[in-house]
Amino acid sequence: MPTPLQVAPPSLDPGRRLLLKREDAHELGAFKWRGALPALRRYRERGADAVVTASTGNHGAATAWAAQRTGMRAVVFGPEGASRAKVGAIEELGAELHLIGPDLDEAEERARELAAERRLPFFEDGAEPAQFDGYGAVADEIVEQLGESPAAVVVPVGNGALLIGIARALREGEPIGVVAKEAPVMALSVAAGRPVECDRSATIADGMAVRVAVPLAVAELASLAVRMVEVSERSLARAIGAFHAAGIRVEASGAAALAALERLDDLPVGPVVLIVSGRNIDEELHRRALEEPDSFPD
Repeated sequence: MPTPLQVAPPSLDPGRRLLLKREDAHELGAFKWRGALPALRRYRERGADAVVTASTGNHGAATAWAAQRTGMRAVVFGPEGASRAKVGAIEELGAELHLIGPDLDEAEERARELAAERRLPFFEDGAEPAQFDGYGAVADEIVEQLGESPAAVVVPVGNGALLIGIARALREGEPIGVVAKEAPVMALSVAAGRPVECDRSATIADGMAVRVAVPLAVAELASLAVRMVEVSERSLARAIGAFHAAGIRVEASGAAALAALERLDDLPVGPVVLIVSGRNIDEELHRRALEEPDSFPD
């Protein structure tokens, strides 16, 4: 089902033709279902009855959701500090859940070990080609709903799969990726043309909290020549507040495209689409972003 494309409230960016692609409107509250469903269908076609994955939350919930629809079982690993709201969704969808380690990359290491022990496929978010096709549908919907090609589409970037899918499918217009300044590995890797080492991924945008780049995703983004922009934690918090004032609840990843606008003063003339990637945010973090945005580092 297509998600809505809405004209943005003028308060979000006066004077610009701004539109919001509301991936948060899906029942899961995030875009990840678009990649998980075709990926699990392929695993099922190959004879698998279960998959193992690692996730900070939305990808894990989407994997569990897709497993229900394909008659499979899902085993999801996540970091110990994962969002309570997202962990709850994963459990409600019937997945076997393991919370291990301080970040996604350690959780992924343990997930790979279990997949090998049980002889199950490991579904690496951002490394499954079927995801790219699923995310390409976002660009197709934008063009159909808008009735023309946008001048630019601004996309939050974790592992890069969403940006790859949109950039591949977007025949006209500029795809722009947004990373958190505190989790910059994908921007650094794309600039270098290869995966680089990074020592940090501590951002309130947990859907963008990647420390180790997926080689396939880096190669794809480098070949697509996408522009990458970094945003601060404070700008993410302020963007959450701006969305809230406009009556829209978003998580930090979902606010990232809006946060990036202050860094994009050279956008081409024409409609600019912001991908609102998700709404699943813990109450305490949402409250702090609304009431104390300047408490986050700039």
